[in-house]
Order: sequence, then C-alpha cells, then structure tokens
Amino acid sequence: MKDEQRPAHHVERVSPLRSVWYRSRSEARDDVEAGRAIVIPNQTATPPLLQVLRRLALSLLVVAVTTAIVYADRAGYHDNADGSVDLLDAAYYATVTLSTTGYGDITPYSDSARLVNILAVTPLRVLFLIILVGTTLEVLTERTRQQVRIHRWRAKIQDHVVVIGYGTKGRHAVQTLIGQGIPRERIVVVDAQRKTATAASDDGLVSVTGDATRTDTLVKAEVPRASRIIIAPQRDDTATLVTLTARQLNRRATIVAAVREDENAPLLKQSGADTVITTSSAAGRLLGVSMVSPPVARTLESLMTLGTGLDLVERPITPEEAGLSPRACEDVVVAVVRNRQLLDYSDPQLNELRAGDRVITVARAVPTPEED
Repeated sequence: MKDEQRPAHHVERVSPLRSVWYRSRSEARDDVEAGRAIVIPNQTATPPLLQVLRRLALSLLVVAVTTAIVYADRAGYHDNADGSVDLLDAAYYATVTLSTTGYGDITPYSDSARLVNILAVTPLRVLFLIILVGTTLEVLTERTRQQVRIHRWRAKIQDHVVVIGYGTKGRHAVQTLIGQGIPRERIVVVDAQRKTATAASDDGLVSVTGDATRTDTLVKAEVPRASRIIIAPQRDDTATLVTLTARQLNRRATIVAAVREDENAPLLKQSGADTVITTSSAAGRLLGVSMVSPPVARTLESLMTLGTGLDLVERPITPEEAGLSPRACEDVVVAVVRNRQLLDYSDPQLNELRAGDRVITVARAVPTPEED
C-alpha cells in the first residue's frame, strides 16, 4: 500500500485535570474503553484484609482517645442514671457520641467539658466517620484514580516497546528485553486474552486487552509513539494483519515479527516487518545440530539464553579499539555493524575497526538479578 493511501491517525492528548472536570461524550466513551482494556500495575498493593485491619485499628484508637478525654474531665459530665461518670460510662459516651447516636443520658454540663467537646470530641467524631466510610469513598474514587493514572501514562509514554502476544514467545522476549536493561515501565504488552494480560500486569508490565489487528487496540497501547514493536501471536495470519496495522500507525518503529512457516516470512516483510523470525525452521535447525553435534547445540542454546554461560552482546567500540583489527579486541568479535551494514568477521573490509563501528561479541554472561 502506498504511503499516500494510508490514513494518518492522530490521538488527541487530554490533560489529566481536564479529564476529571470536563469530558466530551466521545472522550468519556474512550475513557471507559481504556479503563477496561488498560491495566497499569500498582507500585504498592496493600492486601484488602490489611486495609480493613488498619481502619479498625484507627477506629479503636479514636474511641480510646475520646474515652480518655472524657474520663479525664469526668467531673464536668452528668449521668442521668447515677449522677457520676466512671471509665465504663466514659467509653459508653465516646461510642454513642462518635457514632452520632447521642442518647442524651450522659451530658457535659461544665464549661470545660463543653469546650473539650467542641475542640476535641467533635473533630474526633468527624475523623471516626471518615474512617468508617473510607472504604466506600475509596470504591467511589477508584475509577477516577484509574482514569487519571491512565491519562498520565498515555501522556508521558513514548519511544517504548510494544510486545503483541504474551505467550511463550512474547514472555521470553520480554525477559530478554529486561535482561538487556530495558525498564519494565517502558514495555507494554497487548494480548487478546484478559487472563494473559492480567498475568503480564502481575509481572509489573502495562497490559492492554484487545484484538491487536484492530487499530483502536494498538492506539490504546500507544503504538504510534513506540520505537520498537515485537509481534508474537499464535497464528501467522494474525501476525500479518497486526504487522500491517502497526506499520500503518507507525512508519518509523522497528518491527520484529515471528511466524511459524517459512513461506509466510516474505509476506511479513512486505507487510512492513523489519525482521522476521521463523520459529519452526529455527527449531528444526537446532534439532538437526543437536543430533549431529550436541556440544554445538548446547553452545547455541547458551548464546540464546540471556544470563547463562555465554551471551551475544552488541556494543560500540572503545576509543582504544579504533584502528585495531577485530581479532585484537579482548572480546571475541563475530561481526561488525558499519554504516548500518552487517559485516562478519571474515569480511575483507574488516582490516581495522573505525570510529562509529559497533561490534557483536561473545562475552561471558552476567547473571540477571532475580525478582523478589
């Protein structure tokens, strides 16, 4: 498809404050759809039982403080039953007062007791009610907080990595990206299955639930502003449609796609993928190598598994390496990237390294830190 035939997609940016106070009908509809599809992992998630226990402890603390205040000034209170106020009466008065029941059988009659009620008991009553209705208020404001978080995330995210499909391929791709130093908050996962998207969110990733062949789903994942896109669905036809849609939304991003069959690789290239990985042929070649030479197969597996044994690393050359032969480097150089062209170690052009070259080396793996 020619570039001029592809429609441009513009996503209007709305400030979080404006989204809270004013929204058009279309913005409200988009917010509802985004709230259902986008899941942003919580930085600190408190278990519900712990939240309830905290609120209960605060409520009991308020009751205890009010009881102590009333008991300390018990001479200024009158009990209609026996005329005196003991500790039990003070606790009873604190309970009925904080709950706004107010039976009137115990009343403050001295000036000091009434002043304490105004300055201390009344604020404690308000605090007690806030604690009691805090759970209800939290439920009512949760949707607004989620919308603000989504708006803030969509306004700030750019040059991120979008991984479409969080199956075996997508999950290992994410692990490799994290091992290469890409922060989790810079990775967005798109998957059609809500359970899978929730698993990605549990792993600390922003996830979007929806059909990745649809433009609106990819827009929710901010594909138009992504720098790299990994396409790893289960089916080759889905990969082709997703690649077409992603390339239509973003012409500058690097797109890497995975397919099962070799015959579909050229179609993915024509659809806009920069690199196509054929999983079935790669697995077949590894099976053949494993049969002929198991040590070679183990070496290849070590190179493909980040953080174990040996790693393939791309890095810029150091100033000291400029002008040297690739064989003079401390690391084992297997290829050089020069002017966006890949040259293997046996290329006659590689007599010496030049400023701006990037080398692909075999290095001892550095174990990746384990999650808590």
